Amino acid sequence: MDARPYLLAQCLDRLLPGDRTVLAVSCWATAHADVHWANLTEPLCLLDWAGWGMAPEGFDAAALYAYALLQPDTAARVRTAFPVLDSPAGLAAEAAVCAQLLQTVARGDNLVLEGPLRNWAGELRRR
Repeated sequence: MDARPYLLAQCLDRLLPGDRTVLAVSCWATAHADVHWANLTEPLCLLDWAGWGMAPEGFDAAALYAYALLQPDTAARVRTAFPVLDSPAGLAAEAAVCAQLLQTVARGDNLVLEGPLRNWAGELRRR
């Protein structure tokens, strides 16, 4: 049994409590599930597939966006490069990534992203 849908629901409950029908995952897709700048090479190659599996469509794009939040110009380029982020599926993916990264902040990791992640969470709540 794949626990990801259950874990996703838990993460989203923490980030966006209440009615989440707008965040229903309409499409699950194969995902790397750990896309960040250290896992990308030039020429383009995606490293470290240890955690791959099924995730909401756009999950990897949302993760890359999250790790670009400290560089607004780069974050904007990521959003432009991955139009799925402006779709209903992308909203679910963004909320999942944001919630998961906020959990890592609570554990003492990714502390430099805390402010941008909280701002992003606020934007997601308003969508």
